Amino acid sequence: MSSNASRNSASRDTKGFIMLRGAMVMISFRECLFDAANRAGMTPNEFCLQAAAEKLRASGRKFPGVFAPGDADLPQKGGAN
Repeated sequence: MSSNASRNSASRDTKGFIMLRGAMVMISFRECLFDAANRAGMTPNEFCLQAAAEKLRASGRKFPGVFAPGDADLPQKGGAN
């Protein structure tokens, strides 16, 4: 797909809510998560969603972005794109 076509399909994608609840974790993990999210300048929810996006991309899933089109364009492993 050309980059122009990709941009057009990305612009048609709409935003939606994800309600994440009920996750019980060890306190040490929670502290690490909140610290890492704070250092990255995002909320713990945003941090977790970005990590999920990275895992989905690594498994070959295609989507235009997480929070906005293009924000999940991750560098390819192994050097130059």
